[in-house]
Amino acid sequence: RARALLLGARMELRNWPESEVLARVPLAVCVPGGGIAVVFRYGAAVLFGVTSEAERAMRDRLAPLTEHPYPTPEAEELDVRVEPERAEGPHEGAFAVHSASLERLQLIAEVLSKNVLLGHYETRMAADFDRLEPLALQLEREGRIRGRTREHAKRIGALLLIEQRMVGRAEIGEKPELLWEHPELERLYAVLEDEFEVRERLAALERKLALVSRMARTLVDLLNAKHSLRVEWYIVALIVVEILLTLYGMWKR
Repeated sequence: RARALLLGARMELRNWPESEVLARVPLAVCVPGGGIAVVFRYGAAVLFGVTSEAERAMRDRLAPLTEHPYPTPEAEELDVRVEPERAEGPHEGAFAVHSASLERLQLIAEVLSKNVLLGHYETRMAADFDRLEPLALQLEREGRIRGRTREHAKRIGALLLIEQRMVGRAEIGEKPELLWEHPELERLYAVLEDEFEVRERLAALERKLALVSRMARTLVDLLNAKHSLRVEWYIVALIVVEILLTLYGMWKR
């Protein structure tokens, strides 16, 4: 059983003890009590053949290394079977592989970790759509919007952060470095990508991200224009007041 968990926004893994390390890219380590964990710096960990007690112990160990931990981790499970006589891929509710080699487990972990990361950001994007839809309806019906520029600017910052984490840190659209050293696993990676629809979901998420970002920027531009117009009216009012005071002073003399 492979179990993927998205624990936080980032993990600091450089100082993991060498005595426990099976491979560095991606980081694969032995789990006390049996099993293997493949851990990624973008906050995901994939556990193979790990008991519930060992999983809790591993999560406790990863907690101090995790930045911005999520209160409820995103999770995904996959049954992996070693069946040398079958083609590698999904069969009867499980995923068949020719062997339980470390490289194959790392590759499965790569795709499972990207899958939970995509699931996390898909949920966040859905929430952003829900928040922005009332503003768009208000703009359509009333021709104006309420709200503070800072709130919308913060939302744009959150969207940019999502994009940076997906593209820069997790590199969801890129092939794993592991394939450079093991090109014979290219087919397995393609089957895994297809099984979890990684590229299709990433493309859909990027389209939603672009749309929400454009909507938020439009709202900020409208609010800025509204504020600029208000400032211009204040200036005009001050000029009129100054002229009236000057005229009153001249009349008094």
